[in-house]
Amino acid sequence: MTQPKLYSAAAMHYVLYAFNAASVFLLAIFMSITQTKINTSMSARLFLDSVSAVPWSANKIILFAVCAFLLLLSLSIIYRRCILTQSKYRYIVLALEICSCLIVMRSINMAYDGVILLVVADLISGYRGKNQRIILTAAMFSLYLIASYNLVDLQLKMIPFDVYISYYNQSVQGILKAACNILTSFNMILFVIYTMLLVQNQHQEKERIQSLNKQLNDANEKLRNYAIEAEHMAETRERNRLAREIHDTLGHALTSIIAGLDACLATIDAAPDFTKKQLKVISDTARHGINDVRRSVRRLRPDNLEKLPLKNALSQMIGDFASASGMHISLNYDCCPQNLRADEEEVIYRVIQESITNANRHGHAAHIEIIFSQTDGLLKIHIKDDGTGCENPIEGFGLRHMQERLSLLHGTLKYKSCGGFIIQADIPLSRGDIYNDKNNDSR
Repeated sequence: MTQPKLYSAAAMHYVLYAFNAASVFLLAIFMSITQTKINTSMSARLFLDSVSAVPWSANKIILFAVCAFLLLLSLSIIYRRCILTQSKYRYIVLALEICSCLIVMRSINMAYDGVILLVVADLISGYRGKNQRIILTAAMFSLYLIASYNLVDLQLKMIPFDVYISYYNQSVQGILKAACNILTSFNMILFVIYTMLLVQNQHQEKERIQSLNKQLNDANEKLRNYAIEAEHMAETRERNRLAREIHDTLGHALTSIIAGLDACLATIDAAPDFTKKQLKVISDTARHGINDVRRSVRRLRPDNLEKLPLKNALSQMIGDFASASGMHISLNYDCCPQNLRADEEEVIYRVIQESITNANRHGHAAHIEIIFSQTDGLLKIHIKDDGTGCENPIEGFGLRHMQERLSLLHGTLKYKSCGGFIIQADIPLSRGDIYNDKNNDSR
């Protein structure tokens, strides 16, 4: 909304320059033509007697005016760029611009002082703080003092512009004086318009900056609120992660230990040697559980996954649990995915671990069958036990955490009671490299 208006002051500045260029060139051409007429007329001697200096030639008047104004324009452009870049040379350029302004006025014998407003326009556009205010006031005062009292004329012998006008008759003199007044007045009007637009643009820019600051403050406030919320969410996620890890690791280990100890109580009198071996298995299971808890706290994967590939880690975990609990667990691979990510391997490991733990703890199952298969880009894990099952299964801590883990991989979890308990976990495969391995691993 404000961008076109911001350009309007700059456009008016160019209009101001164009008008002053036209005014200076017109006056230079007028003086050149008049000089030519005087030189070719019989009144040249009379004209020279009425002035205190030798007039310039017609060509010199035009050439000097054109070169002086182009110098003023160039210095004005350089000064504006120095203002934008905050160059330390901007005051030197300003002094040169003021000198070039005086040269332009000298080229037309101080007949027109409107070019002073060009320098003032540059000073106003580059106005920055108290120092610029002092420089602006001093420069304007000096320029108008020179223009008003013709102090330059005291040092440089110039032919007054009125002498050129007096060469013509009374009616033409009136027209020429009126034209000069019109040029001066119209230049002043353009300068006032430029000043108004510049002030308006600066006000709009200030409002725009205030609006941007308000938006920035609002955004910062939202970011602070978001950071607090994100911190709370991170804390919640970490608590949930620790709860899942402790439930999976300790729950699995303790269930295996309890089942093993129950078996030991039943065999301690009848088969003490077998009981000793069983206690050794239970001790190893406890150590694995402690290692898993430590790794969970450190956000590491299960101990088996740290040391072994997924397939071997699953076999190790299932074998340990079967030995401690006395359950028979079969692991069947119709296919086994390769090159899985670490998070995918961990989810598969934890789902199977939690499933066999629940089958022992809640279903009191004696046999569990685990089947891996692949269909339509999904890795399917089918887990079935022959336990007591549950007609109306309630989603407890273990099932909920299995679902949360699978959701992280955009997977799904289904379960039902049918002559035991059946769990179906589906995980989208991120890679198509499936290794067919017809293999049964029973414990």
